[in-house]
Amino acid sequence: MTPLYTAEALSTGGARNGNVRTSDGVLDLDLAIPREMGGAGGAANPELLFAAGFSACFHSAVQSVARARKVPLHDSSVGARVQIGPDGESGFRLAVHLEVVLPDVPHDVAQELVEAAHQVCPYSNATRGNIDVTVSVVED
Repeated sequence: MTPLYTAEALSTGGARNGNVRTSDGVLDLDLAIPREMGGAGGAANPELLFAAGFSACFHSAVQSVARARKVPLHDSSVGARVQIGPDGESGFRLAVHLEVVLPDVPHDVAQELVEAAHQVCPYSNATRGNIDVTVSVVED
């Protein structure tokens, strides 16, 4: 692969209770373990960052596929729900659910766009076969 762009981030401090900063300074976030996992909460965490990245990337893939198929989109959105939980004795496991809203696009066409986007989205490709990812088209 010939990279088009490289993102760099550095985690410091107490890892999940530390700080993460990108090399360009665009992101500089304190991190906290969520209350649900026994932490203080009130700050970003890796799962929030993953949900934000996956939703934005998948949204871009949906829009790209729609453009290629000449399907006009407006007010589209993609929500990502990233869950973390214990995976037996080997640590923790993630699961992702993506909800796609494509107003005024017939359900069958929306479903085709979403399925095609799931094949080209870099996050989908990176997670395929590694974690459970479900995608659904939601009526607005």
